[in-house]
Amino acid sequence: MKNLTLKQLRYFEALARHRRFRLAADACAISQPALSMQIKELEEEVGHELFERSAKDVRLTAFGQTFAVRVRKILRNVDELGEMARAAKHSFLSRLRIGVIPTVAPYLLPVIINDLNTAFDGMELQIRETQTAKLIEELKQGDLDLAIVALPVSEPSLSEIKLFDEEFVLVRRHEDEGKPVPDRGALPQMRLLLLEEGHCFRDQALAFCHVGSSQPREVMEGSSLSTLVQMVSAGIGITLIPEMAVSLETRSAHVSISRFDAPAPVRSIGMIWRNNTPLIKQLLPISDIIRQSSARIREDRTAKRTFSGSPKSSFR
Repeated sequence: MKNLTLKQLRYFEALARHRRFRLAADACAISQPALSMQIKELEEEVGHELFERSAKDVRLTAFGQTFAVRVRKILRNVDELGEMARAAKHSFLSRLRIGVIPTVAPYLLPVIINDLNTAFDGMELQIRETQTAKLIEELKQGDLDLAIVALPVSEPSLSEIKLFDEEFVLVRRHEDEGKPVPDRGALPQMRLLLLEEGHCFRDQALAFCHVGSSQPREVMEGSSLSTLVQMVSAGIGITLIPEMAVSLETRSAHVSISRFDAPAPVRSIGMIWRNNTPLIKQLLPISDIIRQSSARIREDRTAKRTFSGSPKSSFR
């Protein structure tokens, strides 16, 4: 197999991941016929079919699955060589690929992006927002330099560092303002609204309420915190949201916000990266900047809560 190219391996990996020629071609920025031709040439070179093709999608053959494991390792090593060269050439990163979970991204990213641009003039930021499982996979594959997620992730190949802790708050109808905060055990009986499956914040909310993910309950699901808050405003139920989301998500919702008595539900937000990344010296200062950014956001939020008399939401 003397004629294998890195380009063919990247096309193979893209098709294995997306399972559709059109999506893989778009991801590789080439035409679909060109991708098909490259995959065919790759299969001829290795002497085995790598994909089973159908009208709807493609899937790896048994040989293709074994081949994919080796290909991803090769591509990771190649990407790490590039990262090593970047780290040696610059005292700062010229490009940073950041992944962020959806329950953090809208509230933290605007400040983080501004602070990173200020600290590292000329650095290109590439942002990816998706759920934790996908971020971990993309990080391990070398598609991301770091990710901001809820800890712990407990992945042996990844390092993690805590950035900050934040409490969850209870969102109820505006008419419930001033009422006693219900005990955590009573929340599932009050039509608790949750994010859909796959969001780590959903699991954290269920754990606080002592509800198993498979335990039957009357519940409605939403794809975003914004949807959940609007459902509460419409009188459908109650929900929990992270404190950093309060200012943005209650701006157009007629709801009340209450804190829980101790021990309040809390989550740890942190930064993760591959253990063997050569960018570690650059990533640690970035974690300090993100930690400072988040601290400033929390300080601003506390000040606004103290001096604001907004009728739409209130803390107790």
